Amino acid sequence: MQKLFLRCSVATAALGTMVVGASAACAQDYPNRIIKIITAAAGGGSDFIARIIAQGIAPALGQQIVIDNKGTGVLAGEAAVKAPPDGYTLTVQGGAFWIGPLLRKTAYDPVRDFSPVSLIVREVNILAVHPAVPAQSVRELIAYARANPGRLNYSSPGVGSTTHLASELLKSMAGVDIVHVPYQGNQPAISAMMANEVQMAIFDAGLIAPQVKSGRLRAMAVTSLEPTALAPGLPTMAASGLPGYESIGMTGIFAVGDKVPAGIIARLNQEILKFLAKPEIKEQFLKSGVEMVGSTPEQFAEAIRADIAKTSKLIKDIGLRVE
Repeated sequence: MQKLFLRCSVATAALGTMVVGASAACAQDYPNRIIKIITAAAGGGSDFIARIIAQGIAPALGQQIVIDNKGTGVLAGEAAVKAPPDGYTLTVQGGAFWIGPLLRKTAYDPVRDFSPVSLIVREVNILAVHPAVPAQSVRELIAYARANPGRLNYSSPGVGSTTHLASELLKSMAGVDIVHVPYQGNQPAISAMMANEVQMAIFDAGLIAPQVKSGRLRAMAVTSLEPTALAPGLPTMAASGLPGYESIGMTGIFAVGDKVPAGIIARLNQEILKFLAKPEIKEQFLKSGVEMVGSTPEQFAEAIRADIAKTSKLIKDIGLRVE
């Protein structure tokens, strides 16, 4: 492996630019042994995506890819960062991986310690309310909240979660007082809304769609800047009363280390994008409640930088305590 590093250019500044002119021999020699993907708990969104990607690219790479589950995105990041930066340890991660370090001390820096390979999917959220809420649109909901400060509650699966931050962004942009009620996980938070213990929440489209379809909750808008196939017919928050509002999740794949040979990053990216280009894979992701994306390493790095900057400002603006 030492010879491999001597012959290969490297990717510098994990979320920065790639060194141009990586040795072709580097990509040709890679991989020559098993690849590991470290991700969050089995059965979760990141685990599901990691397994699809592993099954999809293993044949093209000619090596087995194993999945190593570590509980949460932060725990997976802390486990992955210990591996050598040789392209044989990857990690599939969502926003908690790079937002978590903004809220608590972690054993890794998502910018310094990892090299983005590709964005894989994005997760669009839905603003939903209990049917008893006397508002039929985002505009009416904002007007009701302004007229009744503190009367509405919203649920989340915990402080610092995507749902929590998306709802706080709504409050900040709309200038309304809505009370946060955190629960231990997504299902308790959704169940609380169905029971009218809380009146509203912003949840991942894949999680909330069954309750909306059954009529137990009412969907108002999606949180992407443009309409989505995940929720046909629903307007965007930005177009229905809150201009500029956007809150989406992202999940992508990283190589451990900021000195991974550039030829290896390029090879992984190439095989991932070829796999994602298959129409049946796009449909498989849509059925699971996410939109397939795919990107260059540089595009993924820029998306992460933008999300970190936006979320850092929101955390500061709302006075969220950082541990």
